[in-house]
Amino acid sequence: MLRTNSRLKLMTVSSLILIILSIYMVLIYAPREVVMGEIQRIFYYHVASGWIAALAFLVTLITSIMFLATQNERHDHVAMSSAEIGVIFTTMNIVSGSIWARPVWNTWWTWDPRLTTATIMWLLYIAYLFLHAGLEGHDRRRHITAVYGIVAFISVPLTFMAIRIWRTIHPVVIGSADPDAEGQFDMTARMTTTLLFTVSTFTVLYLTILWHRVRIQSLFEYMSKLQYQMYND
Repeated sequence: MLRTNSRLKLMTVSSLILIILSIYMVLIYAPREVVMGEIQRIFYYHVASGWIAALAFLVTLITSIMFLATQNERHDHVAMSSAEIGVIFTTMNIVSGSIWARPVWNTWWTWDPRLTTATIMWLLYIAYLFLHAGLEGHDRRRHITAVYGIVAFISVPLTFMAIRIWRTIHPVVIGSADPDAEGQFDMTARMTTTLLFTVSTFTVLYLTILWHRVRIQSLFEYMSKLQYQMYND
């Protein structure tokens, strides 16, 4: 059985407090963008969710390599759990981007390079989760999904670099930007502070959810092995 973990409780409470503070910073502390108005505020959660998606898939890559190197099933638990979280945050990123795009681009969706590569990345990791759930045999499933998790990561840097490689209407807020990108804006000091705080908040939230998810997965694996032993005794 899972034991109570005081550090995990602290992280859970801290995540809740940080989320509340981030809502205050996004809605009140950050100034209103002069061109796009209030809809621009979704930018902070849009970027933060995209960052967590990339981080989650990076963790899946690293732990997949570690599993192949050590055969430690806990690495597989972390890889699968992190991929699940990454898919959720990618969904948040795509949905929030569509909401932001509607008043700015006058459309919910367009096959812009960033949106296209992000969708491909999202589908690749959904396939990873289906593969992890559908394959029979623990060892076979873990080895195949570990290799898949390594190969699928190619889509992550491609998605990040899409707006820097191809001509796009998607804004590059940080770093060099395409002057033709729609929705481009300059960040003030308060906007930058709010963005960094929101990204940090989501990072703590990701680590908290990952810890909870790995614990649940470990318990599930333990119960599955116990059930298997009972049927074969």
